Amino acid sequence: MSHAVRVHGYGGPEVLTYEDVPVAEPGPGEVVIRQHVIGVNFIDIYQRIGFYKLAGFPVILGSEGAGEVIAVGPSTSSFKSGDRVAYAGVIGGYAEFRVIPAVRLVKLPAGIAYETAAAMMLQGMTVRYLLRETFMVGPGTVMLLHAAAGGVGLIASQWANSLGATIIGTVSSDQKAVLAKANGCTHVINTKCEDFVVRVSELTNGRGCDVVYDSVGKDTFPKSLDCLRPKGLWVSFGNSSGAVPPFELTALKGSLFATRPSLFAYIATTEALRQNAAELFEMVLSDKVRIAVHHRYPLSAAADAHRDLEARRTTGSIILVP
Repeated sequence: MSHAVRVHGYGGPEVLTYEDVPVAEPGPGEVVIRQHVIGVNFIDIYQRIGFYKLAGFPVILGSEGAGEVIAVGPSTSSFKSGDRVAYAGVIGGYAEFRVIPAVRLVKLPAGIAYETAAAMMLQGMTVRYLLRETFMVGPGTVMLLHAAAGGVGLIASQWANSLGATIIGTVSSDQKAVLAKANGCTHVINTKCEDFVVRVSELTNGRGCDVVYDSVGKDTFPKSLDCLRPKGLWVSFGNSSGAVPPFELTALKGSLFATRPSLFAYIATTEALRQNAAELFEMVLSDKVRIAVHHRYPLSAAADAHRDLEARRTTGSIILVP
């Protein structure tokens, strides 16, 4: 048996229930992991409330974790018992033990701790595709990064800074502004007391940004579009404040571009997954990116982690420890 957090229907944090569940035997191409650390992300909330529909109930939430292989199924040669591994994008993470397809795992380098891995796999690989594929950030790039003190925001600020970009970050408090600045943001806007469209115009001398990375959604739309230069790109990759409402294509004035990317499209194959993870590991091992774990909860307190994340009381990454 394994302790796990399951949901039996959509709802608030109270639907997360800590239970004993059986651990299945690994089938062909599968392994069993003893999880040391589990990551918490906004996608878990989207799934819990039904914004992203689940296939059925009961279900174990969680799409990110790190641990040790303890059993290997038939026809599984790429891993063995004792291997240190991590994953992102495979639901079922809020558990002490889990079965997972071997093709969705990556081996952890010796220099990366379980806690670091579980705190960065989903967010870090998201940053990698945002900065290296969705839009090729480099010297001279001027970007607006919403929620710059969040888990993705802190990683993205450091990574983009290492690439030579000018980073304008938005935050919701003075405390978060200090954190964002310390992690690489060139300029920081506190949206509680400043109009970010006005400030972006001032900071760019009216030119606007090359790209806007928007994980907030409803609260920052359509104002994010007003921060772009002609032919600039708006990247909507999250909805922490609610979904972006339907809009007319005429809103993309100035020949703007808009995209709604997903990590899962960028790591759809095993080769893409492992290449993405390898680049993330390189950034962390080279100390160009440091993973900030500011919030730790026991697995049994997953509901508290969701409450704090929804209330925007968190910065950096959030982890659960079985």
